[in-house]
Amino acid sequence: MRAPGEVLLDFRDVHTHYGALHVLKGVSYQIREGEIVSLLGGNASGKSTTMKTVLGLVRPSEGTVGFRGEPIHGLRTSEIVKRGIAPVPEGRRVFPRMTILENLEMGRYTRRAEPGWDAELDRVFGLFPLLKERRHQLAGTMSGGEQQMLAIGRALMTRPTLLCMDEPSMGLAPRLVEEVFDIIRAINEQGTTIFVIEQNVNMALSIAHRGYVLQMGEVVLTGAAAELLENPLIQKAYLGSG
Repeated sequence: MRAPGEVLLDFRDVHTHYGALHVLKGVSYQIREGEIVSLLGGNASGKSTTMKTVLGLVRPSEGTVGFRGEPIHGLRTSEIVKRGIAPVPEGRRVFPRMTILENLEMGRYTRRAEPGWDAELDRVFGLFPLLKERRHQLAGTMSGGEQQMLAIGRALMTRPTLLCMDEPSMGLAPRLVEEVFDIIRAINEQGTTIFVIEQNVNMALSIAHRGYVLQMGEVVLTGAAAELLENPLIQKAYLGSG
């Protein structure tokens, strides 16, 4: 793996609340250019709130979120996407009554005035030949694995610097999980930085450079992915061994 570059995303001492509920409690992490970073944790650990905070769907009550050295925690989601952060949401959330091609076109919506549609589409079709073959098929008639490919392709149409993926393995058969993570690795090798939130700890750490572990809204472990895989606490809590 190549050496990481400059800090791209800086999540610093972030607290979030839903009413009186204190969800994130001073969470800090950094993602550098060229990395795959995994955020791990069980249900109610704060993973999804972290992703929503990056994307501007949740505002921190304290702390800052910076991207390329500029604060983004007060921006609308559409502006954050324009700056180069693209989401692949949990549950895929494709537009079921639109074709595959129309879904991909929606990925360009925030940057529709910019040239380059053909080049981005070629990149997506190169990664996902099935989408090219079925580009006129309604997205709602696709399998879960195919819809995940479409959701990733739609995000790539925004030309992201940072791709944020929320539970990409959810609901997929084991064979498809491996295929999706192979694709994530390939996208990273093409130059896109990736932040992946995932409950499948083994798969997430197998492709990541580094990882963070959340419990009850706090970072309790951080380190190189290979080191986390060998950590007794990770093995006992998430891998069923140790």
